[in-house]
Amino acid sequence: MNDSPEKVSFLDRFAMFAAKLGNQIHLRSLRDAFAVLMPLFILAGLAVLVNNVLFPWFFEDSTLTSAQMWGNTITNGTLNIAGLSIAPMIAYNLSKNKDFPNPIAAAAVAISALVIMMPTTVFVTPVGTENTVEVSGVLTYGNLGTTGMFAGIIIGLLATEIFIQLSSIKRLQINLGENVPPQVGKSFSTMIPVILVLSLFGIVGLILSVFFQTDLITLISTLIQEPLRAINTSLLGTVLIYSTGNFLFTLGIHQTVINGSLLDPFLLTNMNENMLAYANGAEIPHIINSSFISTFALIGGTGSTITLLIAIFLFGKQKESKDLAKLAVAPGLFNINEPVIFGYPIVFNLPMMIPFVLVPAVSIVIAYFATALGLMNPTVVYTPWTTPPLISAYLATAGDWRAVVVQLVIIVVGILLYIPFMKISERAARITAEKQQQEAA
Repeated sequence: MNDSPEKVSFLDRFAMFAAKLGNQIHLRSLRDAFAVLMPLFILAGLAVLVNNVLFPWFFEDSTLTSAQMWGNTITNGTLNIAGLSIAPMIAYNLSKNKDFPNPIAAAAVAISALVIMMPTTVFVTPVGTENTVEVSGVLTYGNLGTTGMFAGIIIGLLATEIFIQLSSIKRLQINLGENVPPQVGKSFSTMIPVILVLSLFGIVGLILSVFFQTDLITLISTLIQEPLRAINTSLLGTVLIYSTGNFLFTLGIHQTVINGSLLDPFLLTNMNENMLAYANGAEIPHIINSSFISTFALIGGTGSTITLLIAIFLFGKQKESKDLAKLAVAPGLFNINEPVIFGYPIVFNLPMMIPFVLVPAVSIVIAYFATALGLMNPTVVYTPWTTPPLISAYLATAGDWRAVVVQLVIIVVGILLYIPFMKISERAARITAEKQQQEAA
């Protein structure tokens, strides 16, 4: 009897810590920035799909090459500038979240700081040759795109923090009075902080280039991005992080608190690299990515609750549960499942918490080995998370029907895993209702 308060207290403390972590201003700004860019990446996925699946049905040879220029130019304007895009978006959102009065200036500083830290010379391969040559005065898609995405995140956060701090110092503000246009006044007010921030990054770039023959983009990618991505998007890392996020959802805290901070940026980088590799006819580098998770671990929404709805329709005994399932099935087909999570409920429902965490974890493992063993193609198209099941598997793998079969197998496994816990939950609900009736009588 004395153990129960301690357990509840621990869960409360854990939930409070997770909520605090999820509301941390830098992590929240990071999620906001990715939300802004999400349509660009979805468009990139559509372009890759059309270029490599639809166009070959209608065109061939030089005509196909010409038609694919449509998708290639879109890829250049979306995936290939992902690192350059994320830096100002983070700067803008971080400034807004900190109530900084000039977020546009922060975004401009972030772009400039990122470009300042890029290498001054790069190695490129001229068209028609196999030998690389060193050139200067160019920015490559390799540094502007997915390779530089994590650098864009770090530099965007760092440059914005320094800029906001310097802009708050009164002595560094130039005040032209009230007789000038507001935007001109804002520009002069931040002029000295802008000069100081960019000069600081210029000095760092100088030191790295002259004394260490490297640049910050390369350092961040080598020392931070790649080790973290290797751990977080491994099979074990993904299952642990994703399961922790789902467990938090059973306590009423949205899973993006953990997943959005620790997993999604790396999944998105993997997704972008897969799309670029597929578009260029190269080997697909990653099994686990954004579309992989949304297609095989998010069937019907977080916790793969479409399988619970099917289990209720087939084996449920309670009228209330079946009524809820009828209402929830339509949004569930588009992976919107709040009616199930809070209406069934799954939140704070101990029997249902177990399959809610277990089913997606098992699904990830099944899909991972199905891909690794060549039973289906890797996911190479970034599909919206609201894409219905079966359709999502077909589109995400660029038209591989075997992925649909794998998703069907995962759905069946999910149903089987949910059934016993659903029955326990219904029995517990029935006992509770009977006890309440007895107490009322």
